[in-house]
Amino acid sequence: MKLVLAEKPSVAMSLSKVIGANQRGDGYMEGNGYLVSWCVGHLVELSQPEAYDEKYAKWRYDDLPILPDHWRYQVSASTKKQFGILKKLMQRKDVESLICATDAG
Repeated sequence: MKLVLAEKPSVAMSLSKVIGANQRGDGYMEGNGYLVSWCVGHLVELSQPEAYDEKYAKWRYDDLPILPDHWRYQVSASTKKQFGILKKLMQRKDVESLICATDAG
């Protein structure tokens, strides 16, 4: 099974028609050896400053710039459901490859 990840639902639907993935699932299409799913905006975002240190919860000019050794990310609240669907699809044992069909930029 090949998992195709599209930028948005409309592109995923167009790709599904072309490759014959006609069975609708929750957040994806399936068929003809393919799973086709999509992103919805930015699935993850940078963590807020207070995730690095509580002292950053209140904005202070003296704390700038905030340059952590390792950047932290979190799943966006608005995309949590689709992120979970994608994670589950990527972990399926029958998925052998991922095709990135998102925007280049």
